[in-house]
Amino acid sequence: MAVYALAFIAFSFDLAKRSAAVSQAQGDALRSAGPESVRSAGALGGTATLTRISARIVNDASTPYGRSPSLRVGVSLTVLAWLIHLVADVLRGLAAGRVPWANMYEFAMTGTLLIVTVFLIVLTRADLRFLGTFVTGMVLVLLGIAALRFYVEVAPLPPALQSAWLVIHVFVASLGTGFFALGFALSTVQLLQFRREAALGAATSRPAGSVPVGSVPAGSVPVVSGPAGTETPGWKNPLRFLATLPSAATLENLAYRVNIIGFILWTFTLMAGSIWAEKAWGRYWGWDTKEVWTFIIWTIYAGYIHARATRGWRGSRSAWLAIVGFSAVMFNFGIVNVFFKGLHAYSGL
Repeated sequence: MAVYALAFIAFSFDLAKRSAAVSQAQGDALRSAGPESVRSAGALGGTATLTRISARIVNDASTPYGRSPSLRVGVSLTVLAWLIHLVADVLRGLAAGRVPWANMYEFAMTGTLLIVTVFLIVLTRADLRFLGTFVTGMVLVLLGIAALRFYVEVAPLPPALQSAWLVIHVFVASLGTGFFALGFALSTVQLLQFRREAALGAATSRPAGSVPVGSVPAGSVPVVSGPAGTETPGWKNPLRFLATLPSAATLENLAYRVNIIGFILWTFTLMAGSIWAEKAWGRYWGWDTKEVWTFIIWTIYAGYIHARATRGWRGSRSAWLAIVGFSAVMFNFGIVNVFFKGLHAYSGL
């Protein structure tokens, strides 16, 4: 956890550096151009529509952002933490003489390991290092809760779990959760970016001096009215680093792709669980609490994919559906597993 904490700090420094880069860009724009040029600079790169689907993921940020030593340090520390995490997970399995995901503590260890694994794999295809603070922060919180509340000594498997389906069913569910977690992070940033772009669009469509102070998030360079009719850029918004991130449309596109992969894995989880239930308990479906919540999660993400693909639910509505879906995943893990009794009560607590 200490190495994850160091990675979190490095990624946080990068976000601060992004905000400083945006402030510097705003200052340079003010010094080198008049008010109308500043207003045009604020709109640059922020006009991507939410209906555009990119053929590939590109960083179409409104404010260019160069290389960052903090990012490189953050990724390197994340890889190191992942290796230590992997060794710890393997050693837990060797000590137990089985796969290390038979109770809440072990599932938390393996699940967070797979969240980081998915993040690092996706980094090889798209530059999502700006999500490092979110990913490492979430892993730190989950591992902390697991260590403080879920830790149990190594114990033998109950008879119902002594099956090859434990390896398949739980591993695929954990992997699907990793993709859902990344989709959740992208959808959250998408909502923030969508709000910034909407406010920027509204501000740049108004006459100079007519925009109230503070009504436009910093991270863009719109002109706002200041004292005695002067015009100053909005410096104060702590989320001005959003101007260095991809547009809301690009973030939505990638979140959709990631969530589709998670949905496919979750569908297999549901099917494998039914087969395992038939072998262990003699029925495919029994309306057990865990079974019901697994199906609820599947339904939410099915609705998300269907609504976005056929009903045109894009922008903030699709992002909220993805966020609700991951909230249901976390409820299933942290509440259903602990407080609800049923045939799946193998938390070890």
